[in-house]
Amino acid sequence: MLEEVEHWLTRRSWSVADRPLDRLTVAKAARGSTVSVVLPALNEEETVGEIVSVIRRELMERVRLVDELVVVDSGSTDRTAAVAAAAGARVEHRDAILPRLPALPGKGEVLWRSLLVTSGDIVCFVDADLKRFSADFVSGVVGPLLTDQDVQFVKAMYDRPLHQPAAGRAPGKNGQNGLGSLGGQGGLGGLGGQNGQGGRVTELVARPLLNLHWPRLAGFVQPLGGEYAARRSLLERLPFPVGYGVELGLLVDALHMAGLDALGQVDVGVRIHRHQDERALGRMAAAIYRTAQLRLSRAHLVRPELTQFERGENGFVPRTHAVDTEERPPVREIAEYTAGRAA
Repeated sequence: MLEEVEHWLTRRSWSVADRPLDRLTVAKAARGSTVSVVLPALNEEETVGEIVSVIRRELMERVRLVDELVVVDSGSTDRTAAVAAAAGARVEHRDAILPRLPALPGKGEVLWRSLLVTSGDIVCFVDADLKRFSADFVSGVVGPLLTDQDVQFVKAMYDRPLHQPAAGRAPGKNGQNGLGSLGGQGGLGGLGGQNGQGGRVTELVARPLLNLHWPRLAGFVQPLGGEYAARRSLLERLPFPVGYGVELGLLVDALHMAGLDALGQVDVGVRIHRHQDERALGRMAAAIYRTAQLRLSRAHLVRPELTQFERGENGFVPRTHAVDTEERPPVREIAEYTAGRAA
């Protein structure tokens, strides 16, 4: 690990416990900041309601940390939209946002479009499939942006078990400043152990790519995690890969746009969510590799496809899937966005 990264870990890695809610609300009021929380959702009726309820209760009613809570439904066929609205979120439908531009499938597309229907100075993204959700996922990543003007982009870090752990573990209290076992030699070694299992694409694809090509990002525990917050002034200048590559793309581009010292991470404990099967993970890995390739060379990929195999009645059957290759431009290049911000 680079000496610069080791120094960064001691300065820009925190625990959610480092910034109590009362401190955050004072800082928010003093700066006049506004906070938007966005949940991209596709067929998440089982989990989205609880997440929305917790955020409303803990961060909008008990304290006034969040100003805007938006669920962007990307074409759900279940009751996701109804459940989210009943729990207290404002629901926006992907296809109704910027309708002149036909929507592309993918999470990154939803996150990009969400910038056109939110107004907060700070935008926090939270995946809608989390179980046993804690408001720490929001307050943790928003916190440094409220208390430190030099910080522009903050990711959550957490244990990500394959199986649900026993209840009762306090989030974000693994060690001083949220570092736990990160400090010193081999600080990331524990991530593949019993407490860190589950991030298979991270460990097999994203982490090797980052260490080899962007070693200044090697200190991020969960580079592909879906819980992070950033200043709108940064997000509106970044391109958004439309699919699974969005998290890696935003992280790499934020490094180049803002510098390492403007990035941070916060330990929020344990993340429980629905795990994908191996074929879905393979498609995710291909999209992430493609996103990295574009940023390394901007070269043309001759065959942006991935062939996987499924066992059928007469043996293995090849299934070929397109790899996400589209990206949306920085949102401030969209006329509707700039007009809306000027209004």
